[in-house]
Amino acid sequence: MALSVATFNAENLDFEADEAIFEARKAALAPLLSQLRADVLCLQEVNAPRRDANAVRDFAPLDDLLSLTPYAGYERATSLRPGGDEPADVHNLAILSRLPIMERRQIHHDFVPSWEWRPPMAGEDETVSAVFDRPILYARIAAPGGPLHVLNLHLRAPRAAHLPGEKSEGRWKTSAGWAQGLFLAAQLRQAQALEARLFVETLFDADPDARVIVCGDFNADSYETPTRILCGSPEERDGAAFAARYLERLEARAPAQRRYTVIHGGRPVLLDHILASRALSRRCESVEIFNDDLVDELTAQAPVIGSLHAPIVARFKA
Repeated sequence: MALSVATFNAENLDFEADEAIFEARKAALAPLLSQLRADVLCLQEVNAPRRDANAVRDFAPLDDLLSLTPYAGYERATSLRPGGDEPADVHNLAILSRLPIMERRQIHHDFVPSWEWRPPMAGEDETVSAVFDRPILYARIAAPGGPLHVLNLHLRAPRAAHLPGEKSEGRWKTSAGWAQGLFLAAQLRQAQALEARLFVETLFDADPDARVIVCGDFNADSYETPTRILCGSPEERDGAAFAARYLERLEARAPAQRRYTVIHGGRPVLLDHILASRALSRRCESVEIFNDDLVDELTAQAPVIGSLHAPIVARFKA
């Protein structure tokens, strides 16, 4: 049976203060999602508001959007706030599947522990807890030919992480403070990529021919360290075991002129990715990036009606 997998950053999908804005977002997003025709759809930035002050958070905005698409009846895995029993207010992850989901799991410092970091210009006792913003979401899906292992992730953006005492009224006090915050953000992005990669290694340990998909918003292009960590080494000279565990960047199969998912300051960049293990990549027959209507994220006027990211879909032959 043929299979298609898509990833899309839905850009803070939430009910808006103005109901007309959310209706406009639905009118823009529902046809785009339907056009993907995905059997498995990975979403990032799915918000979970409270219906009232005493209610638990839920995915009502997502439910409302999906009611207009073929994904309304799909099985679902969603993330929780780490250490909690309900979703986070913003930036949750969701995996939607036409096929049965046999296992759901989120991974948050399971392989890479959090750490205490002392900024070089801080006092001896002034440390910062380095903790991932979001978990990684995993689903094992019952697909013809064997299980499909899907990881959905949203790595930290390359914006300076908060450092106590270094900001005032939302502004950095010194360029040195900002630089240290940006360094910490980069470390967190790379460390969570490593955590995802180490989890993938356990899948290959259990089955060398595992069918693995890692996708989402990496906040890194194809050749930056987080993406390279996630892919693994492609070089045969590093050993056959290395090559067998390599995850191919499927978006590299899209036409070169279409190979971007965000426009940043007039520059097309590829921040969203679909990586696939050899058992899947050799069956990939097409990759599409739906970036015709992207607006520049630096000059976009609020509210953003669609998304500042383009979805990617990879299709696999039976």
